[in-house]
Amino acid sequence: MLNKRGAAGRIDGPGFSWPLLALDRSALDHNVATVAHTFASRGVEHAPHVKTHMARGVFERQLAAGAWGGTVATPAQLRTLVGWGLPGGGRRAFLANELVDPREVAWLRGVLERQEADEVWVYVDSARGVGLLTTGFAGSTAVARLGVLVELGVPGGRTGVRSVAEAVTLGRAVHDAGLRLVGVAGYEGPVAGGTSEVELAAVADWCEKVCQAGAGVADLVQGPVVLSAGGSAFADVVVRELTRPLEGAGGAVVPHRVVLRSGAYVTHDHGHYRRTDPWTRLGAPALRPAITVWASVLSVPEPGLVVCGIGRRDVSFDIDLPTPLVVRPADETGRLGAPRRLGAPHGPAARVTALNDQHAYVAVEPGEGHGIAPGDVIGFGVSHPCTTLDKHRRAVVVDGDEVVEQLTLEF
Repeated sequence: MLNKRGAAGRIDGPGFSWPLLALDRSALDHNVATVAHTFASRGVEHAPHVKTHMARGVFERQLAAGAWGGTVATPAQLRTLVGWGLPGGGRRAFLANELVDPREVAWLRGVLERQEADEVWVYVDSARGVGLLTTGFAGSTAVARLGVLVELGVPGGRTGVRSVAEAVTLGRAVHDAGLRLVGVAGYEGPVAGGTSEVELAAVADWCEKVCQAGAGVADLVQGPVVLSAGGSAFADVVVRELTRPLEGAGGAVVPHRVVLRSGAYVTHDHGHYRRTDPWTRLGAPALRPAITVWASVLSVPEPGLVVCGIGRRDVSFDIDLPTPLVVRPADETGRLGAPRRLGAPHGPAARVTALNDQHAYVAVEPGEGHGIAPGDVIGFGVSHPCTTLDKHRRAVVVDGDEVVEQLTLEF
């Protein structure tokens, strides 16, 4: 496994080539520390979504900052996380999805019986899902380390039961089957696409339903009931709403834990997450975009057009096209010169207008005034880090041009 620390040369050294995914170390460390402090100061636990990066070295940073454990989206990612064999919170995992493959249930039973993980949580949203877990863990003492959460979704959304009443009914079925119910969870993303007052109010309303469902199953849970949400674009709303006192029957206060699964914060971005930014709304310092994808200028074939060696196989495009940030000349050895910022008012206007598989069309100011030539290297910012990181199997962590760590991304 490639997870090397220490000096490893420069990004323009002979061991690397373009396009190259670089993560700024100071931005990573700032983002991890900022979100860890923000959650801890509000009594919220954090199980960061490791599917954002699937990099052991990044998850180690998150654990060192106090993460409860790691969240994943698929059984394959869960196998990777468990396989890292990390201590402490690295031995706790949250599969924020339904586990409905009997083969994976059998594998998880073995993992818990062999004590390769201390605790693993999974979702259910159907009687079938409950039945598969019940059968798979029948007769096993490892069931005590399997945590089950009822997932609450939204009409027209993806997984999850559609109402509070269904959630409470399913929670009782989990308990009656002899499984360990730990709480209620879901993902607020399908509720709103932006941060208008109306959309934030819709997220708050969904959070209220999570609270109602949590209160409804609290008598079936040993210890505080867990309430869990995503918390990347709407962390301010879910923190505010889910940390309110939870009222049970007769107005009694129900002990509960809030576990958020924010993941994209670790690198932040130059697009979607910068626009939705909940962290400054929480009073935290602004997060910093950590990702730069470096690519060669291949051609300047006509006025106003620069073609770069980066495309849909290298960078995200599902929300926004990448953002040209800086251009750097390269000398006859490939050594990069000083960066020049792109985009008004700091430099020539530049924007990506289209992507092919491995080419980007960059519109620039017509004429030679932009000073961009074949062989130069452009650094691009991204929108939606998850779908950039999953296109790469290697990333470098950098201080400026110096590579301080190499990471394998195990998607």
